Amino acid sequence: MTSRTPGAGALPPTGAAATPAVPPTDPTTTPSPTASTHGTRLDPWLDAYADRAHGMRASEIRALFAVANRPEVVSLAGGMPYLEGLPLDVLADMTRRVVATRGTVALQYGSGQGDETLREQILEVMRLEGIDAHPDDVVVTTGSQQALDLVTRIFVNPGDVVVAEAPSYVGALGVFRAYQADVVHVPLDEHGLVPAALDETLTALARQGRTVKLLYTVPNFHNPAGVTLSAERRPQILAIARRHGVLVLEDNPYGLLGFSGEPLPALRSLSSDGVIYLGSFSKTFAPGYRVGWAVAPHAVREKLVLASESSILSPSNASQLSISAYLSTCDWRGQIKAFQELYRERRDAMVGALGEHLPDASWTVPDGGFYTWVRLPEGLDAKAMLPRAVTARVAYVPGTAFYFDDRGHDHMRLSFCFPTPERIREGVRRLAGVVAGETELVSLFGTSGARPGDDVQAPSPDLA
Repeated sequence: MTSRTPGAGALPPTGAAATPAVPPTDPTTTPSPTASTHGTRLDPWLDAYADRAHGMRASEIRALFAVANRPEVVSLAGGMPYLEGLPLDVLADMTRRVVATRGTVALQYGSGQGDETLREQILEVMRLEGIDAHPDDVVVTTGSQQALDLVTRIFVNPGDVVVAEAPSYVGALGVFRAYQADVVHVPLDEHGLVPAALDETLTALARQGRTVKLLYTVPNFHNPAGVTLSAERRPQILAIARRHGVLVLEDNPYGLLGFSGEPLPALRSLSSDGVIYLGSFSKTFAPGYRVGWAVAPHAVREKLVLASESSILSPSNASQLSISAYLSTCDWRGQIKAFQELYRERRDAMVGALGEHLPDASWTVPDGGFYTWVRLPEGLDAKAMLPRAVTARVAYVPGTAFYFDDRGHDHMRLSFCFPTPERIREGVRRLAGVVAGETELVSLFGTSGARPGDDVQAPSPDLA
């Protein structure tokens, strides 16, 4: 992974994480005449919610969908796979055959751990990244997002620490916040999670007497940063986590979508007892089936199955049997290769357009996946600028979505997976117009407002 840095462009450093905002309770406050004794007129059940409900926030990405999905808007926001690249006629016939031949199974309740045949096929998929496991190690989930929720549910008590990369996947931050975890960020650079910074952070947390339950990482083609954890650093990260007694949660939806070379070995392939691995068919096949999985040490796996059963009884048999039929009858490896080529072309369109239209910004150049991480010119605020970008009919995700604390205002995530190359170039052209307008305003009136923690790490000299 390289990073294109016309100006500066290294990823921001870590800082102290903020605790989730929980509305204070003042027993001496007298309700206003317009308020119910059980909350407010807007929500009479406000006082009945569990404490963890007060920390829930709307996803900044989901909030954009209604606008970004309008045909006149070029959306560089959502990480939606390009499904028109799938053989939809073949899949339609496959689904018909599943219902015709195995309908009574597909439409019935199933195992809480997931279909055994599919679990065996998942092993074949994971072997591409060096993972050697047993079908009993696998728990099928409703997307890897549910696996994230289950792992957090069984490990994290309110106030426990989850260490995560800075920036980090917004969906994971939402789960950690919902379970009242305190997220402490550790910086990334162009080679992924920084081992020395991780060791320093875990050492400092231990000295403070704080309980660290998980190290959450997206090692391949990171969401949102686009970087990949280097092969040299992978055993270092595992050794540091093992020394500090911290379980690694490896979230890997993009690992097979590299643009060159063979997939790097998964962290799970290097440590079977210190890593929980999360996988998904959402990016390499189709998200609508909502099929993901977790691979965990034996005792952890039993807890995951129990937690899943109490939550959803069982994952969808119809979805599992459809995925299984796809893996057994279709050229899924060839489909992944087709996706690699398609997304590489779109990555190139994105990078080329940024170089042409936004030379004063800086960005990462991912070796796979869906995203690039863009640092705006000095003084610009991606979150404040978003309404004006939408008015100009282009959408992105502000960097603030990817931090547990109030950072990332000077960054944005751009997604290149869904729009055509032509639409990508047009979207970046529109975005450049917005940036130019904002830059002019800043030159006239000063910065749009510096925020604590928005200072960024100086670029490494080898960035090119």
